[in-house]
Amino acid sequence: MMKRLLFLSVLILTLVAARPAAELFKTSRGSVSFSSEAPMEIIMAKSTKLVGLINTSKNSFAFQVAVISFEGFNSELQREHFNENYMESTKFPKVKFVGKIDGDVDYDKNGNYPVKVQGKLNVHGIIKEREISAAITIIGKMITIKSEFEVSLEDHDIKIPTIVNQKLAKVITCKVQAELAPKN
Repeated sequence: MMKRLLFLSVLILTLVAARPAAELFKTSRGSVSFSSEAPMEIIMAKSTKLVGLINTSKNSFAFQVAVISFEGFNSELQREHFNENYMESTKFPKVKFVGKIDGDVDYDKNGNYPVKVQGKLNVHGIIKEREISAAITIIGKMITIKSEFEVSLEDHDIKIPTIVNQKLAKVITCKVQAELAPKN
């Protein structure tokens, strides 16, 4: 009886130790910011409503942010123009990026991992294949991802009227930061 109990205890401990780490991580905090640096005006806005998942076993990810959630413009009128005239947030309510993580990341080991993320960026209803540099940091059971990249308005069919040509940059700088925790 004692041998059987000892064997069962060792078997249970072995199974628990061999169980894979969490595979799905979801955002607990995330933000996206952008800046447009044109000759006559600098426009900056930020959303803290970024949501997303990383599947560590497949090295895949999916992130999205509601266009209407961006704040911090130079004026409320500027925010209104952003949503109604340029991003058409009623027609195209979300910006999405879905794809794969390319790089060696040991999700069970603390460290900093430079990676490339490859996938489909959907802005203003136009999907473009993108490869973007990012940094993944693992601390305990938390994953942090940071990236800075550029988005061309022309690539996503965002029109700039001639009258505001000097107030809007043709290429926008975007920054993303997200903290992800194991999904329960």
